[in-house]
Amino acid sequence: MKMNHINKIKGNVTIYASKKTRSLLDGNYKSIFKGKSLNFDDLREYVIGDNIKDIDWKATARSDSILVKQYVAERKHNILFLVDSTVNMQALTEKNELKSEVALYTAGTIATLANSSGDFFAFMYGKGNDIRYFPFKEQLSNIELALTSYEKDMELENTITINDLLNYTINFINKRMVIFIITDLSGICSIDIEKIKTLTYQNDILIFNISDVLLNGDKVYSIDNKKYLTKLLLNDKKIIAEEKKERNKIYHHYENELIKYAVQMITVDSYDEIIPKSIELLERHRHAGRD
Repeated sequence: MKMNHINKIKGNVTIYASKKTRSLLDGNYKSIFKGKSLNFDDLREYVIGDNIKDIDWKATARSDSILVKQYVAERKHNILFLVDSTVNMQALTEKNELKSEVALYTAGTIATLANSSGDFFAFMYGKGNDIRYFPFKEQLSNIELALTSYEKDMELENTITINDLLNYTINFINKRMVIFIITDLSGICSIDIEKIKTLTYQNDILIFNISDVLLNGDKVYSIDNKKYLTKLLLNDKKIIAEEKKERNKIYHHYENELIKYAVQMITVDSYDEIIPKSIELLERHRHAGRD
């Protein structure tokens, strides 16, 4: 099959790698897991959701806080992408790029970066009122197929939320995984934190927040109301400032809730930001709890 999306991503990775370090671009990154069957890596402070069996009682006795053992996986990873396909993803990002396209290439970029490690990839999104699931396979062609299908199905009225995808994952996928959630602020607000808590008992979760366009352009189209907003509204600086303030408030609220379960989150505004933001997110995840 034609690898249009993956080939574009590989070209972008090559360009970026020629300018930046390859430390996380060569596929040698290690995702941090919490489990006994893996190799011991480091100690970190206990967070809600950690297995009490991983507490290092001797180290805890010498410290002012409870410390748990952290393990690093040497085997192949199971990487699951949960990608938002609701109507909000048909809007634009803060950099005026299509949100669904940035989401699509974010998933493809992570898969490309991890591919040389021989990891297994699965992809899930909502199609109409159903869930479309591409099961775990090692080949990047599986991701290409998923990306192509996602792009095509964005034309539909998709009602399945990120929370629905999380619920499906809990009920039907019994693997140790690295789960990448790719959504927007509306999708993040739909997440049931209890579902995140359940999944972090066995899995690692990282979230990409695809930004929303601000109310300061010449023309801003409301997907919900299916019409352009009035210029009077768009040029109101007070409304724009309040909008930014409210978005930041909501984002930081969920960021603080998610960090309780060692879930890292980052915002992406454009295609050009995907690689540096992916690396930043992976580094945050790698060092979570060590500082």
